[in-house]
Amino acid sequence: MRKETNIMKIKAADRLQSVSEYYFSRKLKEIADMNAQGLDVINLGIGSPDMAPSQNTVETLVSESRKKDTHAYQSYVGIPALREAFAQWYQKYFHVSLNPGFEILPLMGSKEGIMHISMAFLNPGDGVLVPNPGYPAYAAVSRLVGADIKFYELKEENAWLPDLEVLQNMDLSEVKLMWVNYPNMPTGAKATKKLFQDLIDFGHKNNILIINDNPYSFILNEEHLSLLSIPEAMEVALEMNSLSKSHNMAGWRVGMVAGHQEYIQSVLKVKSNMDSGMFKPLQMAAAQALKEEEDWFAGINKVYKARQKHIFNMLDHLECSYDPNQTGMFVWAKIPAHCKGSENFSDKVLKESLVFMTPGFIFGSGGEDYIRLSLCAEEERLKEAESRIKKSFSKTEKAFQTTN
Repeated sequence: MRKETNIMKIKAADRLQSVSEYYFSRKLKEIADMNAQGLDVINLGIGSPDMAPSQNTVETLVSESRKKDTHAYQSYVGIPALREAFAQWYQKYFHVSLNPGFEILPLMGSKEGIMHISMAFLNPGDGVLVPNPGYPAYAAVSRLVGADIKFYELKEENAWLPDLEVLQNMDLSEVKLMWVNYPNMPTGAKATKKLFQDLIDFGHKNNILIINDNPYSFILNEEHLSLLSIPEAMEVALEMNSLSKSHNMAGWRVGMVAGHQEYIQSVLKVKSNMDSGMFKPLQMAAAQALKEEEDWFAGINKVYKARQKHIFNMLDHLECSYDPNQTGMFVWAKIPAHCKGSENFSDKVLKESLVFMTPGFIFGSGGEDYIRLSLCAEEERLKEAESRIKKSFSKTEKAFQTTN
């Protein structure tokens, strides 16, 4: 029998010292342990859609999977039908004309795209502008490739938009890439046409590649904006999109990056060395999903809108403040001033009401006074969460005085 040991004989790569275990990885283990004890935690932390893709999408996957000739390796650039579907989707909803032959590259989700783009354009020591608060993967991947992260602040008083005047006064000589994410996660803020124009001007002036990560444009949002709709954007911009949120296909891992042919070819050089193409029936089903009409999205958003009201009620009981017009599948809220620290706040709510809310600190120091709640739970569960919180926290100042 092999003797167990705690000693790792082969040392892990130095780059792993720059990143830590993803917060959710650790927290989900804790929640799983609580549920194993019979505590029934209501998890409002993860944005994984709980509704299904369209019936046509599922049926396409099933029928295509039954064909004998659909199980081989596929092209690194995706099948023409999927690239054409993405192009038509962008033309219809974003009013952006893309050549499906060389300006669109399907991805196995946006997260893959963050790594591919970073590896394609960032050398060790290159500067990258990362939002704070922002999606943690931007910073994590930048560290893994050895880039020099320069955080830029998003503030509530500026509608969670970047202050480009402040950025212009920084030393940008070594900055090569800037991550933006609108509609924004975690804040739910929407971009404006002016912001996108200013970003493209900023990119041209400073020779910086601007990447907009755009997976939330269909969730509780009727104005679909693309960074690529701005004149001359293709020279200094890329945009990623995904079917994960908009089409309830998070586990399917289908996304895309769009932009100038030369940029796409650079990303492809990385991608072609990291995978062997996407399952063809899945690509066919994704192409079908992209053909859904506006009434399908309207039905999904009707559900999210009803759920959002319950989230707002919970936040009212907790005396948190929030923007009722925010978009996306989360609600971003500021904790009361007397409650110091988002992690303490989240842990207290979890302990007292068995409801988990994401503490804003995981999105950066700019999120320390905020929490994020997911709309990806059935209405009955949200009603139960609302009831628990109402029962546990009639006055948060009294309820939280032991944590301050």
